[in-house]
This record gives sequence, structure tokens and C-alpha cells, in this order.
Amino acid sequence: MLRVLAALDGRDFMKTFDRSDDLRKAEFRGVTLNGARFVESDLSGVVMRGVDIAGADIDAPWLFEDGSGLRVNGVDVAPFVDAELNLRFPGRAQRRAEDPDGLRAAWAALEKTWAATLARAAAAPAGTVDIRVAGEWSFAQTLRHLVHATDVWLGRAIMKLEQPFHPLGLADGGDGSETPTYAEVLAVRAGRVAMVRDFLAAVTPEDLVAVRENPHNPEHPETVRSCLHVILEEEWEHHRFAVRDLDASSGG
Repeated sequence: MLRVLAALDGRDFMKTFDRSDDLRKAEFRGVTLNGARFVESDLSGVVMRGVDIAGADIDAPWLFEDGSGLRVNGVDVAPFVDAELNLRFPGRAQRRAEDPDGLRAAWAALEKTWAATLARAAAAPAGTVDIRVAGEWSFAQTLRHLVHATDVWLGRAIMKLEQPFHPLGLADGGDGSETPTYAEVLAVRAGRVAMVRDFLAAVTPEDLVAVRENPHNPEHPETVRSCLHVILEEEWEHHRFAVRDLDASSGG
């Protein structure tokens, strides 16, 4: 959904565009989008010329996928963003490890990072884990989504379990209307983290190249390795979201 703040006769009002509106190849000339918010919108291929983007805040989880890029004043800034995130989050650079030992090290680094973040959340004022910043998932809901992501890419795609999904997991687009206790969330999340750790402990080079179906598009082949890479990407991206929102909740 795209919300654009416009002005008419000196009065501010909110115009809302949703999925029923087709704005592909639309041209905005001389308009003011100050304060506009774009959520789950496709801005790929958008061209902006002579624009004022001071203070703009862009969050693009797919920025680093093959063929992607973001050019600012003619410079592809994606490599610089990627490098900076690796500095901010030690261990993130290992998320595309290719061999069993590298993947085990990548997961160990991720577990260490999450342990520190969970400790930070535990030390925060009561209720912090349930705060939704700007309508995004709360910290607890983010953990529930990672349960679901593990079930999709490990339980369903890699392990081919008949029923891999835990009822507490939160899928993309889920509103999280059911509210389990945070202790319940932590317990299920810990179980899924251990599931990945145990799988990686025994994985072999031959296992990694085994072919699997993409759980969202069965006609698109994956390998066990590529499924594990998705899990690692999900973990690091949602950790970034979680830290961002903890900072906002604490005024940091």
C-alpha cells in the first residue's frame, strides 16, 4: 500500500493507493512526496531525477540479490551498504558460506548475535517485546516469523516433513492476532534454532548439492545449500529489523 501526502487549497490530506491501483510507468513531476510512506511496494526500476532525498529512509531486504543494485548520483551504493552491515553485525558476511564447516560457523556466529539481542530484550522495560514500531511486527512477532521461516525452508523444503509448521509461527502477511506468551515464543524459537544446528552438525558436501523444490514455487529448483542460504538471509534481515525497532523503542 502506498500513501501519498498531498495538498489541496492549502489543506493536507492523505491519498491512499493500494494493489488495485496500477501506477506502473506513472510520471510524477513537480509533486511533493514529503513524509510519504511506501510499504511492501515494488519500486524496482524507478528513476528519480533532480530529487531532494535528504532524510529519506530506505529499507530494501532484496538489495543484495544477484542483479540488484541502487544507484545514487551514478554510483551503485549496494556494495557499500553490504560492507557496512557486515561491520555492524559480525558474522553476517558468512551467510553465503558454501561448505559444511563454513555453514556451521555461520550459524554459530548467528546464534551468538541473537543471544546478545535476546539478552538486551530481556533487560528492556516490561512490554518492550510487544511494541510494534510504525506498524511493523513486534520483537516477539519477529521471532515467531523466524519459526515459520525455519519450518518453510528446513522442515518443508529440505527435510520434506509432511507437516512442518508449528501453530505459533507467523507467516508473511500474518497479523499476529493470536498472542502466545513471550516465554512460549522463546521456547519454540529455541527449538527451531536447535533444529538448524543439529541439521548442520551432520550435513555433508553431498547433502548440500541435493536438489529440492522451492516451497513457494515448486517448479523452481533449489539445492539444500540454497535453502540454507535463505534461512541465513532471513535470520540476518530480521535481526536487523529487531535491533532497529529495539533502538526505536528505547529512544536509542
